[in-house]
Amino acid sequence: QLQASGGGLVQPGGSLRLSCAASGNIFRNVALGWYRQAPGMQREWVARITISGATYYADSVKGRFTISRDNAKSTVYLQMNSLQPEDTAVFYCNTAPNGLLPWGQGTLVTVSS
Repeated sequence: QLQASGGGLVQPGGSLRLSCAASGNIFRNVALGWYRQAPGMQREWVARITISGATYYADSVKGRFTISRDNAKSTVYLQMNSLQPEDTAVFYCNTAPNGLLPWGQGTLVTVSS
């Protein structure tokens, strides 16, 4: 139901944009968010966007990441700038704030020189 894509290898200071395609029914009715899980760590919330478009960010990404949504495409995006090695993780999208849907495979973001 939610498929994240767009990950890859990027150098420190670089940028990536992740995409999450959702079914129209989900997209129209719930807030959506991005989460990430670094190696050996628990999954953590990164950002969320409400149905009305209000956005919220974890302190660790505030000012660097931007979440947005395209209603016509039922897609949520995460623009990630100024990436650092500590941002290396598998990124997932799900409902927010509680991640109620089954977790997909996610998309791997690796920040390394």
